Amino acid sequence: MGELASMGGARGPGGPRNRVSGSDEDAQRRANEDAPVIPGLGRRIAALFRPHRRGLVAVVALVLVGAGLSVVPPLLVQEAFDVGLFPADGRVDLRALAVIVGVMIAVFVVSAGLSVAQTRLTAGIGNSVMGSLRVQLFERLQSMELGFFTRTKTGVIQSRLQNDVGGVAGVLTNSVQNILGNTVTVIAAIVAMLLINWQLTLVAVVLMPGLVLVQRRVGRVRARIATRTQESLSEMTSITQEALSISGVLLAKSFNRQAREVARYQDENGRQVRLQVQQAMSGQWFFALVNVFLSSIPAVIYLVAGWLITGGATDITAGAIVAFTTVQSRLLFPLVSLMRVALDVQTSQALFARIFEYLDLTPSIVDADDAVDVPEGPASVVFRDVEFRYPDAAPGAAATLSGVSVDIEPGSFVGVVGPSGAGKTTISALIPRFQDVTAGAVEVGGVDVRKLTQSSLIDRIGLVSQESYLFHASIADNLRYARPDASGEELVAACTAANIHDTISSFPDGYDTLVGERGYRLSGGEKQRLAIARVLLKDPEILLLDEATSALDSISERIVQRALDTASHGRTTIAIAHRLSTVQHADRILVIDAGRLVESGTHPELLARGGVYSRLFSEQNG
Repeated sequence: MGELASMGGARGPGGPRNRVSGSDEDAQRRANEDAPVIPGLGRRIAALFRPHRRGLVAVVALVLVGAGLSVVPPLLVQEAFDVGLFPADGRVDLRALAVIVGVMIAVFVVSAGLSVAQTRLTAGIGNSVMGSLRVQLFERLQSMELGFFTRTKTGVIQSRLQNDVGGVAGVLTNSVQNILGNTVTVIAAIVAMLLINWQLTLVAVVLMPGLVLVQRRVGRVRARIATRTQESLSEMTSITQEALSISGVLLAKSFNRQAREVARYQDENGRQVRLQVQQAMSGQWFFALVNVFLSSIPAVIYLVAGWLITGGATDITAGAIVAFTTVQSRLLFPLVSLMRVALDVQTSQALFARIFEYLDLTPSIVDADDAVDVPEGPASVVFRDVEFRYPDAAPGAAATLSGVSVDIEPGSFVGVVGPSGAGKTTISALIPRFQDVTAGAVEVGGVDVRKLTQSSLIDRIGLVSQESYLFHASIADNLRYARPDASGEELVAACTAANIHDTISSFPDGYDTLVGERGYRLSGGEKQRLAIARVLLKDPEILLLDEATSALDSISERIVQRALDTASHGRTTIAIAHRLSTVQHADRILVIDAGRLVESGTHPELLARGGVYSRLFSEQNG
């Protein structure tokens, strides 16, 4: 699957590299440190909550009631002082005091119940939105063409799906409740303070607009740091995915490079630690200033109250001062909380921008508006003057395929051979439309594949590659990936045809045997035969074999080849081969060299011609 793994330009001329170094890496990192610009970002975030309108209305109602109740106790405190404890006649009114205390306790009980209900509703809405966002992102990634995944590190994709979505979880879960609740509480507290004394209220709120302006500047700094932090998390996830996979661990041990991998992870981890510290510290001096300011207000209020009383003010009683400072202290927590939420929302916009950047990806290969299903009946495969070059190939670079025309009849077995890098695997990628031709056309069943629905096209094609992927699951589960409803008898029939049933039966757990990560508990030949059985279970009309035996030893190759011969019987089969011995019996052999079809014929005809095929045969057979 050599060339297929490189699609999207990894091996194409001028294609992108998986790694950059030196100044290029620094430039790339600096470019990534600023969040992408997403038009209408706030509107799109708000639209995420649209399916939960009823729940939001209920939350708003609970928040309004709860916020209104939060300022009732301070007003009751004033009544307790001025009516119950220190009335005008100087006699304590126990009856009035008992009523006031009873009402106060009832308000506390109702507020606690409302708080629980708010938390339940907001947690449900926030997590539903986050879950929906995660599914949308996964669905969009599943729709992307193969080239996207060869251009992008798997760890980076995983980081967008996990770290970025997880990073906005708190905002999605708590922002609605916090913003609404704290805003209403602040407004209600200021109204209550005005009712008690407007002069004292003016002293308490005079500097608050300045704090809001400072908060906005702090938010922009935190957003930039959040973007850098997520980029670093992406790189750490990528390093982990590469270094701790079975293939990565085996490679590191084979070259004794474990220390290098640790150092690579340690460097990025150090950057992550520094960024986390910066993120934790950004805004702390601001909040320290806010706390000092708000905590100092009661002391200032006492001074101003004394000054007003000495000036002849008669509406400032002891109860009024206690009630005012109580309300003002209730203002401290919601105001600071509101500022923190505002900072979190500003910070989360950078993460939302990264998420929407992926949600806005457009697959380059999609069904045409008038696409039709593959016609019923035998499926022919035709290449009409096909040219293909990678979209990001360097200007002037040679095309991967050029001027390829061939007609493959239904039920025939066609081999495709040629030197490494000649473009053989690209041919197998164009048939199922993993890539689209640059010029010319590929037809299946007499219809250009660009006018066929992708689902019907893939349903008619089976692919066995050089490295077939197996999930860390049982043999039966891996087989049923092709047909989830396949019966046990059908599994046995497919495995018998693929010459793997006896091997599976020898395992203690039989078809329930776990194959391990990427099928690592099985030999190469066993994995290939299991992949063949999976394709047989799909029962496709067109079979693509992409160097399916090139990585096997001679004994395993012969066993797998017999399974492939069985699988290809009665199907249109196109076999990409490095070893010519695997296609010598083909009805026709196509020879690709430097992206062009240079020879076509049977094995004896091509040997007699003394061209490229004859040279390759001589090289392989001494």
